[in-house]
Amino acid sequence: MSITPEKKQELIKSYSKNENDTGSPEVQVAILSERIKNLTEHLKTHIHDNHSRRGLLMMVGQRRRMLDYLSNKSRERYESLIKSLGLRK
Repeated sequence: MSITPEKKQELIKSYSKNENDTGSPEVQVAILSERIKNLTEHLKTHIHDNHSRRGLLMMVGQRRRMLDYLSNKSRERYESLIKSLGLRK
């Protein structure tokens, strides 16, 4: 359900603006998207895991708020991020 440290570092490297950037909205949304994808796969096999389902919904809401923030700050960064992650809005 969680992501490995190697995968997290790979996401940080690919979505960061510079080598010290770990907290930009792009990096946070990319990490959340990976966690959401993993948790979705978990819930396909464990249908009655309602605690994890609640966590998934909370992560989706957090990602949505971050994307809204990024959309208000910089529309072109928002557009490129959702295109690279394959999200729809």
